[in-house]
Amino acid sequence: MEQTWRWFGPGDAVTLRDIAQTGATGIVTALHDIPYGVVWTPEAIAERRASIEADPALGLRWSVVESLPIHEDIKRGTGRLDALFDAYRQSLRNLAAGGLRTVCYNFMPILDWTRTELRAPLPGGGNALRFNAHQIAAFDCFMLARPDAEAEYEPGLLARARAWFDASSLADQDALLATIMAGLPGAYDRYDVPSLRRMLASYDGIDKAALRQNLARFLREVVPTAEEFGIRLCIHPDDPPRPMFGLSRIVSNAEDIACVLAAVDSRANGLTLCTGSLGAGAGNDVPEIARRFADRTWFAHLRNVAKEPDGSFMEADHLGGDVPMVPVIQALLEAAGQRRAAGDAHWRIPMRADHGHELLDDVGKKTHPGYPVIGRLRGLAELRGVMSAVAELRNLPI
Repeated sequence: MEQTWRWFGPGDAVTLRDIAQTGATGIVTALHDIPYGVVWTPEAIAERRASIEADPALGLRWSVVESLPIHEDIKRGTGRLDALFDAYRQSLRNLAAGGLRTVCYNFMPILDWTRTELRAPLPGGGNALRFNAHQIAAFDCFMLARPDAEAEYEPGLLARARAWFDASSLADQDALLATIMAGLPGAYDRYDVPSLRRMLASYDGIDKAALRQNLARFLREVVPTAEEFGIRLCIHPDDPPRPMFGLSRIVSNAEDIACVLAAVDSRANGLTLCTGSLGAGAGNDVPEIARRFADRTWFAHLRNVAKEPDGSFMEADHLGGDVPMVPVIQALLEAAGQRRAAGDAHWRIPMRADHGHELLDDVGKKTHPGYPVIGRLRGLAELRGVMSAVAELRNLPI
């Protein structure tokens, strides 16, 4: 597998020289300054690629686009969709012309990954991302005051949510809102409570079936272009894999993934296997999902979570937590080996050590939440060791 590293562009506190020292060779990035629905121009793509490859001694290349985002109107199935589909197709053409072949995206309405703590303390020091189910319920029921939201939560959890809300200050509530908004990528606008209510209202009546239909339409519109230009689209699972604030989720488990891949049965329509996102789902057997969909997995995010009975979870060490990482890596290496044997020039699956704990000198640095240097470096080193061991024992290419 190709070892990659997420980089948020020239403004990232983590530099390309830092990344080169981790041993990663592939850069995973996006043009975060371009609004959703606007074409990525050849000039902007070339400028980003040139910045990555400016120093050949670093040995870095732009390997994966994460993400080419989808406008909310496409997810809702409203507005000037033809123009948005045209823009997305043109961006794909321009990326292909710039040498990019792997494009990650997600279909989560409004919010990307959601947490309630960005710096939950770890034993012995350091910090982790954390999702507290009672705080999500408090935000949903008592800050957003979403109609009928309380009926969606188990009574014991709702009681804890009420207790947290009643004891919270305005500063506590503002901090929770800011944490939830931190999951939005790049430099896009954040929402306050009234604007988030308005955004949520724009999805009224869009249930799981309707959202699936809108995704299928998107795929029918763009996959032929991806096929034509040799691009592999790979959808990212929901994070966390459950409905949020009344919004449906449609990439949360094996059934959902199968539905997405069947919507347009093409190798250009594939999966980003995120072990952390899927691992947060109580019913998900992540190694089995990895085996089942290995032939359509074009990108991998490897991280781990430790789940709790009420739906809360903490981001764990990359080889700790609830997801058995060894069989996942074996499934990916076997798939890559089969592609190599079949003559696929792009047989290696790009992987990155996803998220990471704030450790040592990371603490206090202005890195993106979940993306410190040392925690990810530790995770990459551990995963690299597993990959090397599995490849040696199974006689697989790495």
